Amino acid sequence: MAPAAVSPTQQHAQLAVGPKKPLNAASEIEAQGNLTKELADLMANWDDFSFGPIRESQVSRAMTRRYFKDLDNHAETDVVIIGAGSCGLSAAFTLGTMRPDLKITIIESGVAPGGGAWLGGQLFSAMVMRKPADAFLRAVGVPYEDEGDYVVVKHAALFTSTLLSRVLAMDNVKLFNATAVEDLITRPREEGGVRVAGVVTNWTLVSLNHDTQSCMDPNTINSALTISTTGHDGPFGAFSVKRLVSMKQLPELGGMRGLDMQRAEDAIVKGTREIVPGLIVGGMELSEIDGANRMGPTFGAMALSGVRAAQVAIEVLEQRKKEDLF
Repeated sequence: MAPAAVSPTQQHAQLAVGPKKPLNAASEIEAQGNLTKELADLMANWDDFSFGPIRESQVSRAMTRRYFKDLDNHAETDVVIIGAGSCGLSAAFTLGTMRPDLKITIIESGVAPGGGAWLGGQLFSAMVMRKPADAFLRAVGVPYEDEGDYVVVKHAALFTSTLLSRVLAMDNVKLFNATAVEDLITRPREEGGVRVAGVVTNWTLVSLNHDTQSCMDPNTINSALTISTTGHDGPFGAFSVKRLVSMKQLPELGGMRGLDMQRAEDAIVKGTREIVPGLIVGGMELSEIDGANRMGPTFGAMALSGVRAAQVAIEVLEQRKKEDLF
């Protein structure tokens, strides 16, 4: 019988180089490109370059071990954020910064987090934010051009990638992308109605194929609080509020009104709140509940609705802690 494949002893990858080219070659590269010495040395020695040793199973184990450890660790979490668009990421950044003691889990149905915030509008690059949302840009570290009553980020992807990198660098935040929320976990309340106690999840590709396959049951995450920022009505949009209507926890949806930037942005930020116990709704998902106007290509309300959602979450958690509900 052939022996089973055995992974070799793990080794740390090192830059393998032979005799170095004259020192001035690396020094010249470093000076020209303002690079680190290590990278400049690498660029001066491509002929002798080699990656560290690897076996394919090591790559597989490195990924799967960490993924399932994260799933296990976040099966019980403090706050679940549904949706990693501009509102959800802003909520995660604010909450993670203010309360590094909280375990925060973000569930995003798409492979690429960011929602509609990779472009400013239509297929245009620049992102417009009305003041005072510029305060959030400064907090995150995104440069902008000041145009008086509003500011312009030169590319929406600069805002989204900067915010995303800040969020993902937080030790208390974990993002599961390509993962859909299929349902809400609920608990009955003595005074009537329900409290949201977490989310029901599945890989997005599984969720999209429930009509083609059978018995693909989901997974679950329990949480003290859930923040839903799934956007206005669409394939996965307004999911939580539509589910509340089907559970008869909301009478009906107001339906998003036509575009009116002046009215829409104020309404979304001011309307960010706990809709039913355990569930805060922010961003354009609110427009489906309240019948608020669409805002179109201006993003200040998305950022500040996320900030307010985080603030509401902290207030709710403190109140529930006093009431010994969690």
